[in-house]
Amino acid sequence: MSPKPDPTTPRALLITGGTLVGGSDAKPSSADILIENGIIAAIERKGKIPADRHALLKASGLFVAPGFIDLHVHLREPGQSYKETIATGTAAAAAGGFTTVCAMPNTTPVNDSTEITRWMQAPERAAVVKVRPIAAATVGSNGERLTDFKSLVEAGAVGVTDDGRPILGDRIMREALEAARGLNIPVIQHAEDTRVSQGCTMHQGPTSFRLGLRGVNAEAEASIVARDIELATATKGHIHIAHISTAAALEHVRAARQRGIHVTCEVTPHHLLLTDEEVGDYDTNCKMNPPLRSEADRQAMWDGLYDGTIDCIATDHAPHAPHEKDQEFDRAPFGITGLETALPIALVVAAGSPQLVMRWLSGNPAKAMGWREVGAIRVGAKADVVIFNTDEEWTFTAEQSKSKSKNSPFICKRLSGRVRHTIEDGRVVYSL
Repeated sequence: MSPKPDPTTPRALLITGGTLVGGSDAKPSSADILIENGIIAAIERKGKIPADRHALLKASGLFVAPGFIDLHVHLREPGQSYKETIATGTAAAAAGGFTTVCAMPNTTPVNDSTEITRWMQAPERAAVVKVRPIAAATVGSNGERLTDFKSLVEAGAVGVTDDGRPILGDRIMREALEAARGLNIPVIQHAEDTRVSQGCTMHQGPTSFRLGLRGVNAEAEASIVARDIELATATKGHIHIAHISTAAALEHVRAARQRGIHVTCEVTPHHLLLTDEEVGDYDTNCKMNPPLRSEADRQAMWDGLYDGTIDCIATDHAPHAPHEKDQEFDRAPFGITGLETALPIALVVAAGSPQLVMRWLSGNPAKAMGWREVGAIRVGAKADVVIFNTDEEWTFTAEQSKSKSKNSPFICKRLSGRVRHTIEDGRVVYSL
C-alpha cells in the first residue's frame, strides 16, 4: 500500500515502477527513484535499488515528474482568511501536484514589508508545500515609491509586483526594473491599463454587448506589455508578464524575445480552455481579470505555448467566499480557484503528452525564475515530485476540493488526468 500524507513518513523513500519524465533523458523512461533526506539520492533502472531497505511507493502505470511550480497564486493571508489560508491553499496546491507556489502580495495589509514576507513563510502557517512570496513592488502597491527590494529578497521574496494594481508610471517602472536587475529577480506585471479598463467587467465583444456589460478591449493589455518591453530593453531588466491573455500582447512578447529582450510570461489554464462566451447568463465563476477572451485569443495562447513564446502555465488561483461571488456580475469580485484542476486542463492542451505538461508546469517555471534546485528530477536535486496519470476520468466537486473557497467554473465538470501522489522535500504530502 502506498504511504499516506504524514510528516513522519520515512526520509528514505523508493518510488518504483513509474515512468520518469523530466529527468536527464529527453524521452520518458522507466526508472526507480531513491529519496533520502529530502534529496534525490539515486535514479536507476527498475530493480537495481534494493526494495527491502526503504519505504516503497509503487508507481506502476503512472508518470513521475518534477513537482509542479505555480508562479501566481493568491493565498489570501494575512487578512482574508475567510477566503483561504496558507494551510488550505497549499493543501489544494499539493492535491494539484504543486510543490512550490508563489504568493501574490495583495493581502491585507499588502505584503510590502520584510515582516509580512517572513510571516507568510513561518512554520506556524502550516504550509503543505513551499511558499515563495512575491512582494509588492511599491509601498502599499500604490505605484508611487519602491519598496526595499534588497531587504525583501533577504527575507525570502523571489520577485516583486503590484499585481492587480499595475505599475502605470514610466518612471517608477523603470526604477523597479533597474533595482530588480541588481538582485536578479523579475518585476512581474499585471498588464492592464486601468485608466481605460475602469468599470469594465469582461472582454469587449458580442457577449458583453448581449449582456449589457462594459467590456475591455485587447489594447488595454497590449499597450502596457509594449511599454514594459521598451523599459526592459532600456534597463536590461527582467519583465515577467502575468496571465497574458490576448494575441496582440503575445505578439509584442514574441517580437521582444526574438530581439533577445529578457521578457517571460505565463498563461492561465482558464484562458487556454474557455472564452468570453462561457460567461453565459452572468456566471460570476467566469469573471476574472484578465477576462476570458475571444476564441482567436484563446487559440493564440495555445500557439504561444507550443512555440515557446509563453514560458509556462500559472493558475492565478484566486479564492473568494460564496457570498462574494453570489451577487450581481458587476459587483462580484474577479477571480477563480485553479490549483486542483491545472493538470487535466494542461493535458488537454498538450494532447495528453506528459513531457509537455512537465515542461509547462515544472521545468519552464523554474527556468523563468532562474531556479536550479527545482523543476527537474536529477541526483542531488530537491525531492519535489508529482506522480500522475494522463487518462483517469473523474469529476471535480466542491466537496473534494481542498481549497477553502469553491469559485471554479470547473466544479462538476468531467476531467481526464489526475494527480495520485505529491512529494515535497521527500515527504508525501498528498496521496489520493
